[in-house]
This record gives sequence, structure tokens and C-alpha cells, in this order.
Amino acid sequence: MTVFDVVRALPDISTVRDRSRSMAMLDAILSPEWQYRYFSFDSGWSPGQEMASMRDGSGSDYSIVFAPAGAWARGFDHESPVSPFRSVPPTLWPGLIDTVPAVFDAQVAEPAFADADGGTLRATVCFWRETSDSEWRCGPVDVRVAGYEDADSADWLFELLVEGSAEAYRDFAEEYFEAEVELSAVRHVYDLLPLNREVVAALNPEVDLNDLVQDVAEIGYPV
Repeated sequence: MTVFDVVRALPDISTVRDRSRSMAMLDAILSPEWQYRYFSFDSGWSPGQEMASMRDGSGSDYSIVFAPAGAWARGFDHESPVSPFRSVPPTLWPGLIDTVPAVFDAQVAEPAFADADGGTLRATVCFWRETSDSEWRCGPVDVRVAGYEDADSADWLFELLVEGSAEAYRDFAEEYFEAEVELSAVRHVYDLLPLNREVVAALNPEVDLNDLVQDVAEIGYPV
């Protein structure tokens, strides 16, 4: 599955935002220490903008910025054959950002999404959806690389967002956090229902509801 499959499979912006907040809240409960979390969500990332993010701890990540103009996403797999750092100097894969609408220029040029040296966008995947669009879009990229089924890594980077189910997150979390994860509690959070002590304890008995006040506010999780 490449970026073309991802943009066809993703639901609307609101649903992607809700799934992102749910995954971030679950990670916050399962992993009290922020640096060990896989998914995060910052509802106050910048004025009028929110950001969902993923970090796998091995150098690959993604960011989705939710803004009044719509949503813009970039993903980066440091081992991908279409990485901009496959060459010197770094060069983005042809077509990756060529047709990004001007309303997302600030996101494309955001220093937080670039490498520290030359300011090159850290991206092997890029897609977007304006508020008036009826679907997600991506550039005219050709990511057919011999020996790779998904050279841009869009498949594994965004698979949980595409899947969108509590069961998929539970399976991921049990492997990533190496602990049993209560499915009913995951469903509670995926439904964006207000947290209570029973749900938090079912997910992580070492975390109290009061410990999550700051995370709830940052994520913008319903209370």
C-alpha cells in the first residue's frame, strides 16, 4: 500500500483528528513518560492549529497539522529508498510536494519537520485535504522501486489511522508496550467518552486519573 492507497482509505478530517486524539490519550495512559510514547497530540501546537504526531523511537515519524485551511500530513521512514537523504545534497522525491496547495506552504516550510542541517523536509510521504475537498490528495509521485512493495512506507506509517479500530490499536499496544491491554477500555477511549478511574485503571493500574490532567488538556480530550 502506497500513499495513493492511504489517501483513498482515510476518512474525513474530523474522523482522522478524533482517531489521533484517541491514540494519543491511550498512549498517555499506557506510557506516563512522554518520551516513550508512540502517538501524541498537541491541541495548542500553534495559534489556530493542532498537530497529531507519531515517533517510533528509531528515527521514523509523522506529523499531521489540523488548521482552518484543512489538514496536511507528512511521514518519514529513515530507511525508505525514497528518503531525501538517499543523496547528497538531500533531495525530496520527485512530485512529493510539487502540488501542495499554497494554503499549506507554512507547514511544508516548518523547521520542526526538517532536518537540523540543511532545512530539508523530512518526508517520504506527503498528503493533504483542504476543508472544501471531498477527499485526501497527494502529489504525482512514482514510488515504484524495485524490491519494495511500499517504498514510501505510507502503509506502516499510517496503518493504525487507516484501520481506525480499537482492536487494531489494542494489538499494536500489546506488542509495543509489552503488556496486556483491556479492549473494552480501549473502545471507551476510541469513542471519546470522558475518562473515569475504572477505565484508566483497566489500562494502567499504576496511573491515576489525576495524573492525566495535563495530558487531557494538551490532547484536547473530552471531559
